[in-house]
Amino acid sequence: MFGVFKKKSEKEKLKEQYAKLLEEAYTLSTTNRKKSDQKTFEAEEVMKKLAKLNL
Repeated sequence: MFGVFKKKSEKEKLKEQYAKLLEEAYTLSTTNRKKSDQKTFEAEEVMKKLAKLNL
């Protein structure tokens, strides 16, 4: 209940964005492989940003 007003950290935002991009890539993989590959690439870029934050 007290976490309602808590802002998300940059790390949490990037993790959510990464998961969302992978989910989109998965759904696109059956219909449009090129777009799926693009979403996967974007997800990898987000993961690189996340890795930089961990250092």
